[in-house]
Amino acid sequence: MANIFRPYDDTPLSFSCRCGQHSSQSECDRASLVPDERFANVSASSQTEHATTDMIEAVAVKALFPHEPTRRAFLKAVGKGTALAAIASVLPLSALQEAAALDRLNPEKKSVDIGFLPILCSTPLIMAHPLGYYEEQGISANLHKRAGWALVRDQMMNRELDATHFLAPMPLAITLGLGSAKQDMKVAAIQNTNGQALVMALKHANNRDPKNWKGMTFAIPFEHSIHNYLLRYFLAEHGLDPDRDVKLRLTTPPDMIANLKAGNIDGFFGPEPFNQRAVWDKAGYIHTLSRDIWLGHPCCSFGTSQAFINDNPQSFLAMYRAIIKANVMANKPSIRKDLSTLLAPANYLNQPELVLRQSIMGRFADGVGNVQDVPDRMGFDVMPWHSVAIWMLTQMKRWGYLKDNINYQDIAEQVFLLTDAKRQMTAMGYALRDEPEIKVMGKPFDATRPDAYLKSFAIGAKG
Repeated sequence: MANIFRPYDDTPLSFSCRCGQHSSQSECDRASLVPDERFANVSASSQTEHATTDMIEAVAVKALFPHEPTRRAFLKAVGKGTALAAIASVLPLSALQEAAALDRLNPEKKSVDIGFLPILCSTPLIMAHPLGYYEEQGISANLHKRAGWALVRDQMMNRELDATHFLAPMPLAITLGLGSAKQDMKVAAIQNTNGQALVMALKHANNRDPKNWKGMTFAIPFEHSIHNYLLRYFLAEHGLDPDRDVKLRLTTPPDMIANLKAGNIDGFFGPEPFNQRAVWDKAGYIHTLSRDIWLGHPCCSFGTSQAFINDNPQSFLAMYRAIIKANVMANKPSIRKDLSTLLAPANYLNQPELVLRQSIMGRFADGVGNVQDVPDRMGFDVMPWHSVAIWMLTQMKRWGYLKDNINYQDIAEQVFLLTDAKRQMTAMGYALRDEPEIKVMGKPFDATRPDAYLKSFAIGAKG
């Protein structure tokens, strides 16, 4: 196959995108959402290997001829064949290409089983499948849609799944033995930020003050979820004790809407697209976006067990790299609008594209006659910050799930693989951002003083 960057042609030598086929990286990113018929019979891993080899050769030529007119004059004078032979005689291209190949993975398991729930939080994990990012890393990923979080937890603990889409607090809870036997689980990457909401039944459209909600029933997807923690925090800040003044009911996201329609619950704190779907189905209205409680909060994660990492380190890295790439891509405005088409099919989210688009793009009907425009309604961020893990642990302690005294920092470092995430992001050429400040309903959180933070609340398990 000819070098995709065409270093021996009488044309400008450009590195505008990684594949060499587009005028810019943004154009390349958009094109990656549409299958290219030219590569219909070429695997994604082969395409990546070819692009890497070509890049090394093209960069070497560029190094020899940094002045573009000189390179083109040389090619014109001696011809392509002579130029190729001459350059190869002075540059160890094969050795350079072989060195690059050493960084390619050799997964122990070529086929991996990954679980997910059909919610937008799983976007990076899902989109890596049709876009070929797993295959680029040398693995075949089998995505298994699951209905609820308890099943995901159990199948991970029984090793029926190799890795999964987790609620971010779940690996902390499993590692501590909260609600299950203890097993060492890891958060390799955060999947999404924001993207959750408090939805109320339409009958409460004129009862928007939480102080009036005593006696109501709310659905949450799982005890160890950001939904539970943020709803409890929100209610407590409005003077309601979530364990005494309201009822919290564990409900799978699809069943939340059915229960809202039937009048079995007054509201739910759930994930997208089910908040927007409740509006679509005329079952409820969006009362509060989670980003208005904690801007930039994480929700879901990609994780696996320490046992799987020990037994299959290369397979783990292959999944990790694929999901990191998808996560970074999902944040690009240029492809956001196309994600709804990619995610809508029945084997993925099985939702109307318009519902998905409103959730992803942040321009949406709120169910009570308004169209809101909130571009950061949903985001994606790889980094599993330790401070985030510590905040989650304080909420486990605040609401009585965690009764023992623990070293918050040690648990955070054990479960949230921040160092690994930074290493992989850097190796893949992605920029690292500074650790964000945590501020929940206007109150800053200092991760170095978790016990003082806990003591500052009037309402809690012992309040």
